[in-house]
Amino acid sequence: MEQTAQPKPERRQRIFSGIQPTGIMTLGNYLGAIKNWVALQDEYDCVYSVVNMHAITVRQDPKALRENTLAALALVMACGIDPEKSVLFIQSHVKTHAELSWVLSCNTQFGELSRMTQFKDKSAKHPENVNAGLFTYPVLMAADILLYQADLVPVGIDQKQHLELARNIAQRFNGVYGNVFTLPDGYIPKLAAKVMSLQEPTKKMSKSDDNPKAFIGILDKPETIVKKFRSAVTDSEAEVVCREGKDGINNLMAIYSAVTGRDFPAIEAEFAGRGYGDFKTAVGEAVAETLRPVREQFERLMADKACLEDCYRKGAARAEAISQRTLDKVYKKIGFLAK
Repeated sequence: MEQTAQPKPERRQRIFSGIQPTGIMTLGNYLGAIKNWVALQDEYDCVYSVVNMHAITVRQDPKALRENTLAALALVMACGIDPEKSVLFIQSHVKTHAELSWVLSCNTQFGELSRMTQFKDKSAKHPENVNAGLFTYPVLMAADILLYQADLVPVGIDQKQHLELARNIAQRFNGVYGNVFTLPDGYIPKLAAKVMSLQEPTKKMSKSDDNPKAFIGILDKPETIVKKFRSAVTDSEAEVVCREGKDGINNLMAIYSAVTGRDFPAIEAEFAGRGYGDFKTAVGEAVAETLRPVREQFERLMADKACLEDCYRKGAARAEAISQRTLDKVYKKIGFLAK
């Protein structure tokens, strides 16, 4: 009996994203990025990296960097990134990133890098250490993405310029040497919560805020979380409704919606006539409960260093196998002799 050929399964689109190991993530990082990373694993071929090479554009304490790198890996796993479903690795463990970055630097214009707004911002913030890596790290970021032939890159407003540079570099290289790199597009999650400061709700929540009451750390204890929400800045109206001019309440409603799944009309109905005290406590308790399993799993993982080491070694091997194919093609195209 003649067998019919089975159609090849359609290749899933590939997503690349990275996170810097610069201290513990905030609730904003979790709701705005990591929670979406977790959901993407079921639809896309995901490659996630702890980008510790990017972190050294600002001078780091070596011991702290090692600890923060391991903690960042454990934290994304605790949030739900599955190293069996996704390629999860530490950037410095995969040599192809630095190697491709050099080639791409030779295909990037000085003027392009000088227009990067983050270089200007970071130079102003760290005038004592305006180093060449700070200037060229967008090229390393392009290498991170292009090595894996990523179709999509989750981006916030502050990273759009870097993604555009990666596309420009890829187009220029492809134009000279032939079709080598996939041109990545930005991915805007359907449900990306924008979390603002609890003390200055017109500003984005940031772990670098001088006021510790302004942000929620993912690993904050439940009582700390509730206390911070109770002290959140609101207004004098005492009415839980989403309206222009009510930045503090709008922010709390967005957070409550993100962790409970309730829409704004349902939240307004739930807290009608109850005042801000009840609402702020409810938001704090809902966030604390959402983050509880993350904190507990993080503690379990950090207590099992052998498990983490096994995960990052296997992840690096998978990442290198994928990225080396791209690098070999690049080296052949530009005229480097094969080994």
